[in-house]
Amino acid sequence: MEDGSTALFYEKAKVDTLEPQDLIRTVTEASDLTLPGWEPEKMDRISELFEAYKTVDEEQLWENLEIFLKEILPVAEACGIKMAIHPDDPPWSIFGLPRIITGEPSYEKLISISDSPSNAFTMCTGSMGANPENDMVQVAKKYANRSPFSHIRNVKIYENGDFVETSHHTQDGSINIQGVVEELNKQNYSGYVRPDHGRHIWGEDCRPGYGLYDRALGIMYLLGLWDAYEAGKSGGVS
Repeated sequence: MEDGSTALFYEKAKVDTLEPQDLIRTVTEASDLTLPGWEPEKMDRISELFEAYKTVDEEQLWENLEIFLKEILPVAEACGIKMAIHPDDPPWSIFGLPRIITGEPSYEKLISISDSPSNAFTMCTGSMGANPENDMVQVAKKYANRSPFSHIRNVKIYENGDFVETSHHTQDGSINIQGVVEELNKQNYSGYVRPDHGRHIWGEDCRPGYGLYDRALGIMYLLGLWDAYEAGKSGGVS
């Protein structure tokens, strides 16, 4: 990055032409590629995953999700537990695998399966926001009350479909983080908020995208926004 940090980068042209087996080989041969879920014991069986899903489409995924939710939601509701499904990252099909939690229409479809208060979302601004068609301020305005858990992070989107993770600062990326936090504040949001991902800075020894340093900066940025909006409510700022 221009500021000397490093960050996770999605290169669309490369991903679109990369065969799953090439991906597996690249990941297993590089010790520094250690994203969650890419552990060697899981990568050893990923070919089985592609084989199992080769005939599965979006409609079948929705059918499976509906069966799952209708089984667990009554128990979750009775126990006061909220299920918070995370959007697909990125929010489109990849490596020939269908993905279904990708934007507002998928939220509406999920609600249509069950209106139980336990049928909820994780609102991840970076995952869903990687598609510029998803206006995350509007998503927050409409669905924050159904989101007990929010992942607030920023990405910079390029015209060719590439995107890169950035700091949480609004001006560093393409997501209107200020607007998202303002909308949550307007609704007196009481769910959990995580300052997700960010850059790898200051030589921290960490997984790319999962360092503590930039997330620590991120939470203070988010809290600063929240405090400013709270002060505005009480007339503390002009």
